[in-house]
Amino acid sequence: MRHEIHRHADRASHDRTRLDALLDAQCFGTLSAVSPDGDPWAVPMGYARVGDLIVMHGSTGGGLLRLAAAGAPVVLTVAAMDGYVVGHSAQACSVNYRSATIRGQLVSVTGDEKAALLDAYTDFYFPGRMAEVRPHTAKELAATLLLTLQIGGENWLFKQRCGQASDPGEPSEVWGGVVGLRTLPAEPERAPWSTAPLPSSVARLVERLSREPGTGQ
Repeated sequence: MRHEIHRHADRASHDRTRLDALLDAQCFGTLSAVSPDGDPWAVPMGYARVGDLIVMHGSTGGGLLRLAAAGAPVVLTVAAMDGYVVGHSAQACSVNYRSATIRGQLVSVTGDEKAALLDAYTDFYFPGRMAEVRPHTAKELAATLLLTLQIGGENWLFKQRCGQASDPGEPSEVWGGVVGLRTLPAEPERAPWSTAPLPSSVARLVERLSREPGTGQ
């Protein structure tokens, strides 16, 4: 299967910085493969981008991850909806979005590299968190399957629809435009068992989410 975009190919981009920005902002995607029985298998799961690696982890008993660790080809799909596009007709209505797919084979990681990548995974979500909590225990490491997917030069696709509603090219008296979307953080809620003050990692996370600009316009 050729890995290329056919429909609206003009929306494709080979700019790696756009791919990285999407991956870093979303942190959640759908990992897909074909099961041993030949059935489609797709599981939504979290991930972290660490340089040129997509890092994913789960229980050593997880079926899809075990299948991937055995060498089954996979594809990771990540998407973000940035706005509603209100066109002059029903057919002209659309959405602004960014999407990416990365194909390849997941590689199982063990030893010291495993612990280091798990640290990086946590800090990807909450920068500086590993400096605030205890290290992973040997039991936790043994129960965790850690896999990486390489981001290469040819194994990913990025596609984006942005901007305003298309010009109708004819007289129109209806309203047209874009309703952009933003994700804003709620006030952090302390767990009932927690007595510590709000840590720097969470404060930085809230600050970053609060200042990120909307992309739907």
